[in-house]
Parts: sequence; C-alpha cells; structure tokens
Amino acid sequence: MRTTLRIRRAAVVFTAIGALALTGCGDDGDGGGKKSDEGGSTTGKGSTPSVALPKLDGEKLSVAAVWTGAEQANFVKVLKEFEKRTGAQVTFVPAQDPIVNFLGTKIAGGQPPDVAMIPQVGAIQQAVAKKWAKPVGDEAKAQLSKNYAKVWQGLGAVDGTQYGVYYKAANKSLIWYNTKAFENAGASEPKTWKDFLATAETVSASGVTPVSVGGADGWTLTDWFENIYLSQAGPEKYDQLAQHKIKWTDPSVKDALTTLAQLFGKPSLIAGGADGALQTEFPASVTQTFTGGDQPKAAMVYEGDFVGVNIAQTKAKIGTDAKVFPFPAVGAESPVVTGGDAAVALKDGKGAQALLTWLASADAAKIAAEQGGFISPNKSLDPSAYPNDVQRTMAKALIAAGDAVRFDMSDQAPQSFGGTPGKGEWKTLQDFLKNPKDIAGTQAKLESDAAKAYKS
Repeated sequence: MRTTLRIRRAAVVFTAIGALALTGCGDDGDGGGKKSDEGGSTTGKGSTPSVALPKLDGEKLSVAAVWTGAEQANFVKVLKEFEKRTGAQVTFVPAQDPIVNFLGTKIAGGQPPDVAMIPQVGAIQQAVAKKWAKPVGDEAKAQLSKNYAKVWQGLGAVDGTQYGVYYKAANKSLIWYNTKAFENAGASEPKTWKDFLATAETVSASGVTPVSVGGADGWTLTDWFENIYLSQAGPEKYDQLAQHKIKWTDPSVKDALTTLAQLFGKPSLIAGGADGALQTEFPASVTQTFTGGDQPKAAMVYEGDFVGVNIAQTKAKIGTDAKVFPFPAVGAESPVVTGGDAAVALKDGKGAQALLTWLASADAAKIAAEQGGFISPNKSLDPSAYPNDVQRTMAKALIAAGDAVRFDMSDQAPQSFGGTPGKGEWKTLQDFLKNPKDIAGTQAKLESDAAKAYKS
C-alpha cells in the first residue's frame, strides 16, 4: 500500500512549495471559503450541507483536547456550527499531555468527556486496550469511506475495528524562514541536507543565528530525527523502527543521529546554543524567528504547517515575510512525514457518534481550514477553503501523497516512550541536543526505553 514510488511523487509535489513561495504567496482573495466549493463541501448561506446530522436538542456533550490559544479557538468555531445544526450544547475541556493520563483521571473520577481528540496512534491503541474507546458508528464510517484515503482510516483502527476519526493532519516536513534575513545574507532555499548546512553557515556569517529549535518541547526533536531518518534510511526501515521490529541500536539510527549531530553539534548555528534551545518552548521558537525585522533571533525554524498559527501572532505575513521550503533531502528524496489528531468517542450515545460524523465531514473541515494554521486529511475538502496559496499547496501535497505518507513515528509508539514529557524519546533526544557526541549512549538509552514500552 505504501510504496517508494508514491513517496517520490509526493516529494515532487512538495518542491512546488518552495517555488511558489519565491513568487510571493499572500492571500489571493479567493480563499476563506468565499468561492462556491465543489464536491458538496459548502457551508455558506443557501448551500446544501454535505452531511446529515441528527437533532440533539438540549443534549450536553464535552470534548477534550490539548489545544490552547488559537488552535482551541478555531476548533471551538467548528463545535459551534455543530451546535447550530443539531441543537446540542458542546463544552471544550482543556486537557494536558500526556492525554492518556489526563483521560484516566477523568474516567476514574466518573467524568469522562464524550469525545477526546487524541494526537498519538499509540494513545488510541492504549485507549482501546483500556476499554475506554467506543467503536465508530455507521454514519461516521460512511463519511470516512467517502472522504479519507485508506491510510488515514487505518491509522484510526485497531485490530480491524474503527475507533478514530482523523480530523486534523499536519505536514511535518517543512522549514520556515525569515525572508529578510535570507535576503540580507544572500541565501537561497536549500534542497539537500548538505546545502541546508551550507545555508546555515551563510546566514550565520551575516550576523544572524540561522536555526531556532524549540528544545523545551521534546516532540520537536523527535520530528527532526524522523525527517532525517525517513529520507536517509527509507520508508521500509522507517516502518520497521516505528513498530520496533528493528532496534534503536541499528546502524541506520546511528547514521541519522550522526547527521542530526552535524547541526546540533554546532551551538553557533542554534539560537541560544543547546542550553538556550532547551529553554525555548515551541511557540517561542517560531515567534522569535519572525520578530526583530532583519535581525531576528534566528532565520529559520523547522516544524509543520501549523506554524502558521504562531506566525500570525507576529507582524510577519506568510508568503512575504515568512516563507517555507520542504525539509531538505538527506538521502535521494525529501521526506513526507505527517501527524494528526483523531476524535475518539469515550461514551456510548447518539451525541458522541454524531460529533464523530461531523468531524469526518468536509463541512467541518472547511470551517477549520478557513481559519488558517490547519490542514485536513479530508480529500473531499475544496482547497479554496484555505486562506492562502502557501497553505493550499501544503494541503494539496498531503492529499496527493495518499497512502504513501508516513505518520509521525513517536506518535505511533507507546505513549511512555514517544509521547511523555521528561521521559523516553523526548528526554533522550533533549539529552542528545545537549551532548550530540554521545551517539552510542543515545542509541542504547532509546533502545532500553523502547524495549520496556513496547512490552508493556
């Protein structure tokens, strides 16, 4: 189902992002859902809904997610439309990482949310193993069958039963850059890892630190590793490591860490050096790249399409002040790594199932897409819903990858290894950022933690 050929095709599509950004990709005026959508995804006045929902007058529902700030506000807009269409009352419940622990506390207290937005495949599997999750109903499954590639359906299934509805996806193979800093340095968008390092040195010589790393959040470091590993080791090895069918002491892991150390081992290339990076949370790693005019704290920041939400908190404009290029190819091709958040019902009932059906629809995806900082895996969503050409192109590339995308490796792992602050892969890669010379020790610790987690 997942072939190297499809990965290569997707990588070709991603190269269009860089070319498009060079031409200046501001809002072209036809985004934000102002056009009539094709494929039945319109939600404006007088349009026909693409999904049928039951009447739920007076029913109270709760949805838990780890989102805050703009992400939370945008999701609440999607929930408000559900309320209008059904008559239900929906409450957003702020959750904390790791979400499985948060949900366990709620369930133990007899107050589970009706639906939880779960950001890790491994966490969905844990919820099923603990008998918390309820299978997806027929109406939601019909929406999934109509709107989603098989890979996204499969990611939400456990042992052949559908439990998750992937509402939100992420293109996690992007590097965003400050155009003024690049112009002043005479730098251009690199296509390979070797060129990326050379570009970093060029920017550094101009007086601006080239790379911002949000090392206080360990998940950003797993994303760095995964992109390098997928491009360098290839998709088959990636799948084997993700399932722990090969050990973290494998030579392919050594190669990827050695490559990553070419950046992490040069503190002058990282804003604040290793110590500064480890004190920088993800949102600040973005905003410090796009504040300060042509003298920002860093010229580039790696992360997914959702960075747009954080850039919007600065004065920088996507497509002019902030542009993006694909994660540079370490091997033959640039990587295509994705992540996502799945809606999982934790209570039986008509309301929870209706909400899953809604979140699997093109109508819900359209509302979220119009806000920016969001990409949907829903192939029925008209791309015109996205607010600018940069976001639109990233979304099209993700859809074009089809079943060839590789889901974030750490999100596929048991949460104790791949999704817990201060533990497992997050902590070990933070230690590696501090001491990138200790590749063998890093591998040994990763394998020790992985072996325990996959057996539990």
